[in-house]
Amino acid sequence: MPDIPRSTAEARRATVLHRAVPVFARHGYHATPVTAVAEAAGISQAYVFRLFKGKLELFVAALDHCYELICRTLRTSAETAPGAGPDEVLEALGNAYADLIADRDLLMLQIHAQSASDIPEVCEAIRRGYAAVVETARELSGGTDEQVQRFIALGQLCHLIVAADLDGVDAAWARTLTRGMRHPTSRESNSQNP
Repeated sequence: MPDIPRSTAEARRATVLHRAVPVFARHGYHATPVTAVAEAAGISQAYVFRLFKGKLELFVAALDHCYELICRTLRTSAETAPGAGPDEVLEALGNAYADLIADRDLLMLQIHAQSASDIPEVCEAIRRGYAAVVETARELSGGTDEQVQRFIALGQLCHLIVAADLDGVDAAWARTLTRGMRHPTSRESNSQNP
């Protein structure tokens, strides 16, 4: 099926979501004005409000975009482990996720979303996102509930290691947490940050 060109509004919406991720990742939901996202996207605040009903809808859409990217990445990585067992597939998925959060914007957006989870729409987006990741991991790996739970738990540990830069801590407790984990070691965020 040939690619159907997107309307200008659809293309702008995609651009705004792409630019919203690093902006919200830097300052979180509460401290980020819509004007900052509009500036990063190169459009007016008024046009952002034509595309999204408000900051909450924009933040939730950016978070949904983040989880969609995670699931797409997991699907792509599963293709590198054909015929492998659940543990091997989940390891491939974990490695792909570790590479993905080398873009600290995706990591920090998730962390900021958790800090705003008292907002029902944000909490629902987090639940929706984790449901998609869990079901994608289960489907791709054929793993048991316990195997998928371990996969998610290790992903959360990877969040902690990267967010707190535990690779840079020379202490027994930090080595306990980082031992055997493969994750990004750079605290640099991607070049799209404002």
